[in-house]
Amino acid sequence: MADPSSYRPKPGQIPDSPGVYKFRDEHRRVIYVGKAKSLRQRLASYFQDLANLHPRTRTMVTTAASVEWTVVSTEVEALQLEYSWIKEYDPRFNVKYRDDKSYPYLAVTMNEEFPRVQVMRGHKKKGVRYFGPYGHAWAIRDTVDLLLRVFPVRTCSAGVFKNASRTGRPCLLGYIGKCSAPCVGRVTPEEHRELAEEFCDFMAGRTGTYIRRQEQQMTDAAEEMEYERAARLRDDIEALKKAMEKSAVVLADATDADLIAVAEDELEAAVQIFHVRGGRVRGQRGWVTDKVEAVTTGDLVEHALQQLYGEETGDSVPKEVLVPALPEPVEPVQEWLTARRGSNVSLRIPQRGDKKALMETVQRNALQALGLHKTKRASDLTTRSRALEEIAEALDLDSAPLRIECYDISHLQGDDVVASMVVFEDGLQRKSEYRRFQIKGFAGQDDVRSMHEVITRRFKRYLVEKEKTGEWTDGQDASSETLAPGAPVSGTPASQTPASQTPASGTPVSGTTVPGATLSEEPLSMSAFSEDDGRPKRFAYPPQLVVVDGGRPQVAAAQRALDELGIDDIAVCGLAKRLEEVWLPDEDDPVVLPRTSEGLYLLQRVRDEAHRFAITYQRAKRAKRFRAGPLDDVPGLGESRKQALIKHFGSVKKLRSATIDQICEVPGIGRKTAETIAVTLAQAAPAAPAVNTATGEIMEDDEDAAPGTTAGTAEEPVTAGASDERRGQET
Repeated sequence: MADPSSYRPKPGQIPDSPGVYKFRDEHRRVIYVGKAKSLRQRLASYFQDLANLHPRTRTMVTTAASVEWTVVSTEVEALQLEYSWIKEYDPRFNVKYRDDKSYPYLAVTMNEEFPRVQVMRGHKKKGVRYFGPYGHAWAIRDTVDLLLRVFPVRTCSAGVFKNASRTGRPCLLGYIGKCSAPCVGRVTPEEHRELAEEFCDFMAGRTGTYIRRQEQQMTDAAEEMEYERAARLRDDIEALKKAMEKSAVVLADATDADLIAVAEDELEAAVQIFHVRGGRVRGQRGWVTDKVEAVTTGDLVEHALQQLYGEETGDSVPKEVLVPALPEPVEPVQEWLTARRGSNVSLRIPQRGDKKALMETVQRNALQALGLHKTKRASDLTTRSRALEEIAEALDLDSAPLRIECYDISHLQGDDVVASMVVFEDGLQRKSEYRRFQIKGFAGQDDVRSMHEVITRRFKRYLVEKEKTGEWTDGQDASSETLAPGAPVSGTPASQTPASQTPASGTPVSGTTVPGATLSEEPLSMSAFSEDDGRPKRFAYPPQLVVVDGGRPQVAAAQRALDELGIDDIAVCGLAKRLEEVWLPDEDDPVVLPRTSEGLYLLQRVRDEAHRFAITYQRAKRAKRFRAGPLDDVPGLGESRKQALIKHFGSVKKLRSATIDQICEVPGIGRKTAETIAVTLAQAAPAAPAVNTATGEIMEDDEDAAPGTTAGTAEEPVTAGASDERRGQET
């Protein structure tokens, strides 16, 4: 590891002007390329106290052994030179977008005497018109097959073309009318080129004029009683419209724009681009990148623009580029795009209307692409095994943590404080064992006390159960866990946790091996199962690692809870979100895992899942509280009987004025329940009358709403993940 001060330039050496700089390692390889409006200010930021640098920047400057720079006259030149050097040197610490595939384009070789329509991949060639990119090559062939009826352009290879010219016989497409057969002289080179240009104009989005012209020709042919020609033109128009239907109209006609969306987390980012030409989505592509350097969304957008338009000129750069965030500063990037197009390019964030709606669609595609990328990465057994090994090594564990539990606290300004527990076994989610908690020990906002309470409740009954079975003795590991006393939970079905998949302490899931992990061959402890029906108990065995969402205070609280319970065989760590640092109990400094570490990636997934599960539960509780009505305070009154009462009386107001005998007339309501309902409603103060804000009118029947709602109160929908929440048991 190099000391940055050893190669820091002397004061006054670095010019205060725009330029591009390169960091090189000890082997003279370029590891980072950057640009700056002021080289002096930018480079000085790298040679400050290492503790103040972002971890990824700190890694870069300690890997480097020298720095050099090149002065340019404008920021636009700096942008161009930066792109050229990144392409030339491929620096390891720069953001590099990588395609998950080589996207196919529809290409028209206008640089040949007889232009050819074909599918092309890879680098673009000079003199060739490109359309796309497309998601699949078959989509291009389907479109071309429809258009060849109207634009019979050559599609054959050079060998087939020469052979037809030599024999004087066209290929099959020439016989069926889907090729004008220039190979045998049916059309001149000029006529064939005109066909190719019309094909390109149609693909470029200038469709309305051409179809209207075709329709006029069809009408003229019909008036002249040339019905066969009119029928042929009619079929041509239908083919064109069918080809147009393959790309839906999303923006106003003649709109040419590229929409770029970014979905990111702390380690990776996914970029999605929609190419809109003539108001229609003509192509789509996406990239995924590792966030090697500390970058903002604007920086990611700038790198995406360089990747997209670094080698494009003319109409390949659209008039309008819509982005989620603007690079800083935006003027040089906009000037660079304008120079590449040859005319003004608008770079902006859509604020309203169809363009904003389409940007939201692109954003959803980016989120799905990032999720799919993470899913593919997590599903690989070798990758998961390596992640567990890296975690064990970084945290100095005796073996790989085959079961990891992660806890997170969620609240809204101190209200509805809840916690979540998610379980990962062998690096995969175990949703059937997710749990959720209500904080009961105190009121208000205190994440540290909340974490201490949750960990205590999670493991307290675990010790009680071990004492009941006689297995909790000094020197032995725990193998069963239960919830806190009085928790309203039911047993986990055996179908969700089969015995073959419920390991005892330290024993992995059946059929799974983890390289480097010592696997126990002892049979499952009978204490992990219920004595009456043999079903697995809740928390059938303890985790090897407890992860908390937070830094040193939360970790200390979790460790203190375990110490108070006398548990010393479960490791604890915390993952701080800001810098992705791993905190350990009683350690002053965090453990910083490498950016490329699969172990860090797994811990991040565990932490993010716990956060998602906690915030979903918290939102559901808040929404339920907003929807609460007077009948919710009646003990033992379920949803069905609430509905029956409202259906019988029509409103809570009328129910409140009813006698006990009248309430007993409702099916399913006995006298004792009726008395409870009457007493509860009599004690509850009537809700304030609702007011019509438009007219000022006081609404008399403010309680006529269905049970579970309150007049004038907005309901907040439960967000995605509610189905997972039902799997977790409230404790």
